[in-house]
Amino acid sequence: MEALKKTIEAAWEDRSLLAQKDTRIAIEEVIDLLDKGQVRVAEPTPQGWLLQEWVKKAVVLYFPIRQMETLEVGPFEFHDKIPLKTGYASLGVRVVPHAIARHGAFLEQGVILMPSYVNIGAWVGSGTMVDTWATVGSCAQIGRNVHLSGGVGIGGVLEPLQASPTIIEDDCFIGSRCIIVEGAHVGKEAVLGANVVITKSTQVIDVTGSEPVIYRGSVPARSVVIPGAYTREFPAGTYQVPCALIIGTRQESTDKKVSLNEALRDYNIAV
Repeated sequence: MEALKKTIEAAWEDRSLLAQKDTRIAIEEVIDLLDKGQVRVAEPTPQGWLLQEWVKKAVVLYFPIRQMETLEVGPFEFHDKIPLKTGYASLGVRVVPHAIARHGAFLEQGVILMPSYVNIGAWVGSGTMVDTWATVGSCAQIGRNVHLSGGVGIGGVLEPLQASPTIIEDDCFIGSRCIIVEGAHVGKEAVLGANVVITKSTQVIDVTGSEPVIYRGSVPARSVVIPGAYTREFPAGTYQVPCALIIGTRQESTDKKVSLNEALRDYNIAV
């Protein structure tokens, strides 16, 4: 692994090395390791999530060494640089037409892909459902037993290299049409109501106490979150700015497979 890292780092500093066979083989090998889940762009540790910048560099370098080619799948035709993921039966992954995952994305056994899209470098854990027309962006990290509801957009992060990928931890429920981008982080067992938008700078405001507690770009574990807005003064006047509101925490009695409406019912919220 250290030899691969050294080769990738050298090619990142000197792109002329991409013409060398050994460099190209090393890049392909890193992508294959990503595809098999043997390396990750970021991984959880006792101290927090550890970003592997050199792996992100390998993903970026993969594009210039690939050539455009026509991919035919039955009556469908694609024209791209990166091959599609294959071998789902042996992986134990259910893939419903027209779901697509790119080579270099890892899908753990037990993942279900409804018609959806998973990009290169992503990691998706066992028991997770990527529901209809949901998208998982490049290098995003999706935990186990997560439900990404219909139309959810999980943003990809390749550059800047020091930027952490978008992370959804284990047992989260992400409601329909939520948008989570720019390396935002959603903690374990959180429940997001429909249409919540979280970027790296979005204010996530805990309104459960006597005073608001503000987080930016992150959702604490077990939080129940809905869309909100706060008032802000601008030179042109006073306007409402979107935010996300933490209205409570998930109860211990709430089953992890519960529907979104049931999870929010305790707080008299209809979404």
